[in-house]
Amino acid sequence: MRRPTLLCATSLLVMLATASAQAGLRQPQVPVSGTALATFFASQGQSINVNTDQVDVQQMSYTSTTGFEVRTFATASGISFGLHNAAPQSPKLYMVSPASSAAGWYEKCAFQSAPARLVVNTFDPNDAAQGSVTYNGADRSAFSLYVTAAAGTFYLQDARNAGTAKILAFSGTGARAGWTWFAAETSAGPGGDFSDFVALVNLSSVTTPTQRTAWGRLKQLYH
Repeated sequence: MRRPTLLCATSLLVMLATASAQAGLRQPQVPVSGTALATFFASQGQSINVNTDQVDVQQMSYTSTTGFEVRTFATASGISFGLHNAAPQSPKLYMVSPASSAAGWYEKCAFQSAPARLVVNTFDPNDAAQGSVTYNGADRSAFSLYVTAAAGTFYLQDARNAGTAKILAFSGTGARAGWTWFAAETSAGPGGDFSDFVALVNLSSVTTPTQRTAWGRLKQLYH
């Protein structure tokens, strides 16, 4: 089963369709407790200050015709990861990486049209296909991310967490320049070490919309 050891690499490389470099720094920055996330980034050869380098990414859009690959890192068990359409008040969740995935498994995904859908193909560490699922209605023009854990479902879009940040974004450095890391805190309540689940996404071909406008619209849904 998934993650028998700490920081088991079920890791995330999402080649989507631009980049997080277009997003400015998050204001204000969210305090990250402890050293677990900093230690994780250092183990990956990343020069990231977890308390000052958070970028403002709340949703994305996909313009490429190519697919993208998903891998995840986690220290906590029982966490699933996926995408959802950014606009709906109660979005349908498109699970990409299930909590039951074995260590080293990964997914190749693609947005397709006529009809609009997200296709997720799962592979084992030997690149052997292990299954496929199709999610109809996936919106490539405006989507975001989520994680589901024992304490509930948490979103990249802060407004869906009652305004509390539960997934932080960081620009990759060095060999990961042009990529974006997403670090999740899955305990109840605000704050935490944001090291329970980490996803690495290649955003070099993803359009990141103006997040202040999207954030304002999304908050209105909850008034």
